[in-house]
Amino acid sequence: MRNKDLFKARELARAGILSAPADFRNATDERLIEVCNGCGAEDSWFRPPEKIQGTNIVYACIIHDWMYHFGHVIEDKDSADRTMLNNMNRLIARAPKKWYRPNKLKYATALVYYSTVVWFGGAAFWKGKDDM
Repeated sequence: MRNKDLFKARELARAGILSAPADFRNATDERLIEVCNGCGAEDSWFRPPEKIQGTNIVYACIIHDWMYHFGHVIEDKDSADRTMLNNMNRLIARAPKKWYRPNKLKYATALVYYSTVVWFGGAAFWKGKDDM
């Protein structure tokens, strides 16, 4: 992930194209760089692709990182996960449609990403939380 992806995610959120909390939309460049790392947990041995069949979904991952970092309770995790799916779907809907890249397959892949963070994202969400 590049820093320009962080700033593009914030720009898409400010424009209302992607859903994001107000503190993300108003974050400084430095804070975005400090908090967000793109798709996959920062210390994970596996980093999922930041594109689904040519559609860049890293922006959804960046907002998800932000929400995980500032979340405190399980409801915050659930909200972050649902927001990520919603944002991936929004990005897919905006992507140019090509006969060799059907959007139905992209939506199915986004659902796999979502299911993965629902089932396996707990360690990343709870990492560093004081209340644990």
